[in-house]
Amino acid sequence: MSHKPSVLFVCVHNAGRSQMAAAFLTSLSQGAIEVRSAGSQPAEKVNPSAVQAMAEVGIDMSAEIPKVLTTEAVQDSDVVITMGCGDECPYFPGKRYEDWVLEDPAGKGVDSVRPIRDEIRTRVEALIASLIPAQI
Repeated sequence: MSHKPSVLFVCVHNAGRSQMAAAFLTSLSQGAIEVRSAGSQPAEKVNPSAVQAMAEVGIDMSAEIPKVLTTEAVQDSDVVITMGCGDECPYFPGKRYEDWVLEDPAGKGVDSVRPIRDEIRTRVEALIASLIPAQI
């Protein structure tokens, strides 16, 4: 029996950090991990600087839209990662919770978003390694 792990990325507006993390996880896990992202107060659109920074590394987020955080999304996820923004998530025993303290890209230009993007990629790569056993 193989269970496909699922990850939920949460930040307040679901417009920058959580969107970049979800896009990296979707791309880098090649379908091996179910990916969700949401926010407690979703913005109207994804941060354009985040979209541009991700396009620079070959990931298209232009069609993404911020989504509202639901209890069901948390319940259906194995790992819940908040993005250092003090978001309160419903708590369910047996889930893995992490808080990634990352600078908020809101209102920043692409030059300032690139280092945040690169830090997110590093963390997502470590997350994948922790969820998917190495293929020998």
